[in-house]
Amino acid sequence: MPSLNKVTLIGHLGRDPEVRHLENGASVAKFSIATTEAYKDKSDQWQEQTEWHDIIMWRLLAERAEKQLKKGSLVYIEGKLTHRKWVDKEGNNRKNTEIVAQTFKSFDRRESNNSGYFPSPTDEVATSNNVTAAPAPKKQAAPQQTAAPQEDAVVEEPADDLPF
Repeated sequence: MPSLNKVTLIGHLGRDPEVRHLENGASVAKFSIATTEAYKDKSDQWQEQTEWHDIIMWRLLAERAEKQLKKGSLVYIEGKLTHRKWVDKEGNNRKNTEIVAQTFKSFDRRESNNSGYFPSPTDEVATSNNVTAAPAPKKQAAPQQTAAPQEDAVVEEPADDLPF
């Protein structure tokens, strides 16, 4: 049976991406993002719970992150969940859970070069102005043998204004 390892997050960067350039020429970026969930507790008071997620980006994605992201940026990330184990300098066993990003989109207003994977608001406006949906065809009832008028002979369906 096939399996799937996919994570989708939207959160704010806790620090600027730390980017290293390896000897083989590959770039790797590391940073963390915070996601916050609001809920009501037993006493009907609003509470917030913030989770921090370690993010890893490789190669061109890391280079884009270095240019486009900064502490506080709101970012959409898709990737996969990974777990690492190692022994630190003091001999302690350590483990970490990280998201290896496969795509990202910055939601900062300062980004004007639509280099992400999603349409910008201006793209959506242009599409809706240039494409007009044809009205939905009217369904007619099968002809009746009698000459009596049928009140429900014409049935209109709601126009579907989705672009696909």
